[in-house]
Amino acid sequence: MTAKKTDYKGLIAPCGMNCGLCIGHLREKKPCGGCFKIDDVNKPGVCRSCKIVNCELLAVTKSGFCFDCEKYPCTRLKNLDKRYKSKYGMSMIENLDYIKDYGLNKFLKVEEHKWKCSVCGAGLCVHRDFCLSCKAMVNKNTY
Repeated sequence: MTAKKTDYKGLIAPCGMNCGLCIGHLREKKPCGGCFKIDDVNKPGVCRSCKIVNCELLAVTKSGFCFDCEKYPCTRLKNLDKRYKSKYGMSMIENLDYIKDYGLNKFLKVEEHKWKCSVCGAGLCVHRDFCLSCKAMVNKNTY
């Protein structure tokens, strides 16, 4: 599997997940288009039934991100964040706080640098501990 160049704009989910880093998006066969591609038949079942993307409170937020919700961070988001921090070294809540404070464009620049293979320069996958392109091991900061 080779990593592809990804334009992350439009791939930042309401929960703060960068769908451009997801193995579902990066796979070569039938890649997922991200959380906002509602009718995407390639989207994994767990993503199609995501309680966060389908949250009725999210629908009334101005930004479309969880940080604008009155319950932010809700229990569901806290649990997801805890799992991703411990397994993958990535915090969705930190992502959301950064987007809220500095804007989406600045966040995307940080993400592009943070998730780049130091060996070949390809984009990395949050779900793997090696570069999909050159197979170099990745040292992710875990919490």
